[in-house]
Amino acid sequence: MITLPLPRVESLADCTSFRFTVLPYFSQLEWLAPSLREAGRDLNSLKAVYLATNPFISALAFGACLAALFFVAAEINRNYSQVDRFWSILPAVYNVHFATWARLAGIRTQTVDTIAVISVLWSARLTFNYWRKGGYKIGSEDYRWEIVRAKVNNNFVFMIFNLTFIAAAQSLLLLLITAPTYVLLVVAHTQGPESFGLPDLVFSRAAFFFIIIEFFADQQQWNFHQAKFEYQNHARISDKYKDKYTSEDLERGFVVSGLWSLSRHPNFVVEQAVWVTLYLWSCYRTETYLQWTGLGVVGYLLIFQGSTRLTESISAAKYPEYREYQARVGRFIPRWSVKSNQTKRGGKKAEKAIKDKKSK
Repeated sequence: MITLPLPRVESLADCTSFRFTVLPYFSQLEWLAPSLREAGRDLNSLKAVYLATNPFISALAFGACLAALFFVAAEINRNYSQVDRFWSILPAVYNVHFATWARLAGIRTQTVDTIAVISVLWSARLTFNYWRKGGYKIGSEDYRWEIVRAKVNNNFVFMIFNLTFIAAAQSLLLLLITAPTYVLLVVAHTQGPESFGLPDLVFSRAAFFFIIIEFFADQQQWNFHQAKFEYQNHARISDKYKDKYTSEDLERGFVVSGLWSLSRHPNFVVEQAVWVTLYLWSCYRTETYLQWTGLGVVGYLLIFQGSTRLTESISAAKYPEYREYQARVGRFIPRWSVKSNQTKRGGKKAEKAIKDKKSK
């Protein structure tokens, strides 16, 4: 009988301790590769190695291998969007891995299973959106990395940046945002059969709700750009979009209606909210609200802050009216202040004045 490589700790707070739940198993990294080679293609042997390895450590080893591949592929192809292509896939892979490992180990946990389902739905939605925009086409590249590379203007320095941040740090981040799931797995192993109560239902439904909102935000942006491209190609608004957009809207170049009238990046807001919710779910279950697993959520939020700033600087240079949009609408959080409402009303008056002038 295999002894499960999970600790049985004395308290819920100990389940969140990196020293108790992860650090003792780091030595497994030394024998994991030789054990896999020895197991070869024998499924029973591979299963034994899989169950004998702490699930967070095996996920870490997998992420490290991917980071090395991302780095090599980027340097060979000069395409630094390798991690971006897996951004919507890896978190789901890690959470499904935790759920699968738990089932094979005989640990029944509805919470981890539910998080795995949520992750797959999130991944499917984001992957589809990335695919239809052409993100998986060979040779496609995130323009943001091109801009960063142009600013660095030193091949060696950018190679180090590619190794440490683009490949390694981002790969580690995609594992860390799923670390709360590992903590919940430790809780299930320590406490035995769990009760899936009303608070758990609230957390899970909140995550589902954010995924749905993210779908609508992306769909609104997709519809706008489809209408814009048709307008640019045929110099008219198709019947499909006549009741949604005016020529002024499409000439502006970016969407400002629907959810995009409340936030400049509603899809980013709810994407971050999904992972914050899963972290808070883990905090509630362990009764500990400051955990090492929070590093993943904090890093995720910081990535979005930096990426959004760069994206908006590009949009402001491309679209003349974008700075006015920035002044009227919050980057992530809606502006409900009186001053903001006045600014919005002033912006609408200005738009009406422009339309009246054109009609004359």
